[in-house]
Amino acid sequence: MNARAELPSPAMTSRSWTLHPTLQNGLRWLVWLTFNAFALYLVVALYAQRQLAFALLGLVVTGLASYVFINRRAYAHRYIYPAVAGMLVFVIFPLLYTVGIGFTNYSGSNLLSQEQVQQYHLNQTFLAGERYRFTLHASPEGDRVRIDKGEQGVFVSEPLTGEPDPQTPLAMRPASEVELGEALPLRDVIKRRNELDQRVLAGPSGDLLRMYGLREFAAAQPLYRLAEDGALISNKTGERLVPDLERGFYVDEQGEIVPPGFSVFVGMDNFAKVITDPSIREPFLQIFVWTVAFAGLTVVFTLAVGLVLANLLQWELVRGKPFYRVMLILPYAVPAFISILVFRGLFNQNFGEINLLLDTLFGIRPDWFSDPTLARSMILIVNTWLGYPYMLLLCMGLLQAIPKDHYEASAMDGATPLDNLLRITLPQLIKPLMPLLIASFAFNFNNFVLITLLTRGGPDIIGATTPAGTTDLLVSYTYRIAFQDSGQNFALAAAIATMIFMLVGAMAWLNLKLSKVKV
Repeated sequence: MNARAELPSPAMTSRSWTLHPTLQNGLRWLVWLTFNAFALYLVVALYAQRQLAFALLGLVVTGLASYVFINRRAYAHRYIYPAVAGMLVFVIFPLLYTVGIGFTNYSGSNLLSQEQVQQYHLNQTFLAGERYRFTLHASPEGDRVRIDKGEQGVFVSEPLTGEPDPQTPLAMRPASEVELGEALPLRDVIKRRNELDQRVLAGPSGDLLRMYGLREFAAAQPLYRLAEDGALISNKTGERLVPDLERGFYVDEQGEIVPPGFSVFVGMDNFAKVITDPSIREPFLQIFVWTVAFAGLTVVFTLAVGLVLANLLQWELVRGKPFYRVMLILPYAVPAFISILVFRGLFNQNFGEINLLLDTLFGIRPDWFSDPTLARSMILIVNTWLGYPYMLLLCMGLLQAIPKDHYEASAMDGATPLDNLLRITLPQLIKPLMPLLIASFAFNFNNFVLITLLTRGGPDIIGATTPAGTTDLLVSYTYRIAFQDSGQNFALAAAIATMIFMLVGAMAWLNLKLSKVKV
């Protein structure tokens, strides 16, 4: 029998591995329904946790995914959907969220919502009677609380089953009527502390007992009760607390705030504070001017060093060019934070090698970290060292595209090397370099790592009410307001971050227009 005849044809093999169109369609719908069910579950879970912004984001991303992958007209868009979804999640949403925070009073003292603060006050208790030792015991019906009231006797609660309801106290009866097991260890009490905190036990005499520490129940009463008008009335003193929607706190009858606070909408107050408050406006303007100068000078210095070195490496008389290229590009391969920390040690006033050398040669020891001018100069020196290899690589590549005929013609006209640089090299390099120079400017405008590791923003600006230093960039200034200030004013930091975004975007657009780059 011919063995070749037993082999299936390619057409038969292809048909055997091809799914039926109905099965393909059903599988596609199954995957779509599974994805949407999971996404809808996440959206509902976020909404239940009162994370409305994140729930809305999940709904938008899921809706777009469903439209793109189900609608045949949007077939071509499914290949770029992952990029669009990433842009929505990691760029647009954080930006809008930050802008939104800038219109509130969100800070370290105003972190919660009004409902959460109200519930916090309602959960407060005060001691209205004696305290009693308790133990937690296992029983056939469920765990029970055993309370020793001394001369009054020992009592046991009903089983701790179901969800705790502070409005429905558990009855207690004498321990002699209930069969109990051994007392559970303290670690079990700690595990169930949240549940026990919400349990209320009703004694035979009608007294209500609540957990008061890990080893005691006490006749503790709620400190506040909720009135019909939304005020909180103290069960201890009768004092009223009313919500102040302007300051974001409950206030007493004398107008004193009672922490914690809640987040409220304040409009343009944070933006106006940056402009009108002298203790914030002056440091902000000083830091803004330094940030622009730092980013601009860094681009100029790194371009100058990189261009000069690239021209030298193009010189035919230079031998060992591969070695020099490797050595000059080497700083680019070292992680930036390592180089920054090394320079921090080199510039140390007392033990740094730079000051030791200057002291030996000229008898001076500059205070690099205390003097504002020297600190800024040090930052520019370090950043030039970190950034010139990038410009060197760019210039080395672009110099290869300049025809050598131009230089030969200039040599016949008696041009000097400086003439060649200014009249031939720069005019032909600046246009293709311009978008990259703008990108370098924008990167250094937000060079958070350099400032944080080298100077930490110091020396400080005298008279500023917010953490502000003479070497701070706007990005590090914003970070210090949000995370290092005693009040952790996230809203003010968000307002400044919004202004930074607008300033950087405006400058980038202006630079692109001036350089006539098509966008």
